[in-house]
Amino acid sequence: MNEEKTGTLDMETVWARHSNPKSGWSRLFAGFVIVAALYHRKWRMVGLTVLFMIVNPVVFREPTEKSDDWMYNVVQAEERWTNDGNRLVGRGYPQILNTLSIPTMLCGLYFAYKQKPVLTGVFTLASTGLNQWCMKEIIDHYEELDSQ
Repeated sequence: MNEEKTGTLDMETVWARHSNPKSGWSRLFAGFVIVAALYHRKWRMVGLTVLFMIVNPVVFREPTEKSDDWMYNVVQAEERWTNDGNRLVGRGYPQILNTLSIPTMLCGLYFAYKQKPVLTGVFTLASTGLNQWCMKEIIDHYEELDSQ
């Protein structure tokens, strides 16, 4: 494990731990928990889930081997993408997909607060879909580069 002498985790260790599929899948699921908790006015659950999402990338152990799991590949691609100097949000493609997922999720949260179930579901799923589409495009980008 990579730790600085100060005892704090360095970014390489954070990425390594976050590449544990349990980290990625639980973060994805936590987004839905926040929406449901907001819809049902469970404020403590909202707070605890937000806290979980903040600490999530460091609470899981680094995987001991490579994985074919989707979330493992997502995190590996995200790390490589950002290390190559790219941003995860922006106007370029595929970042625009992730950028659009943000206001879409905010709409989902708004409709959850207003307790509008259909709109909550539509916007929450659309946001997740946009985000995952962006991640697929980043994965595909590196698969293409690596195959050349």
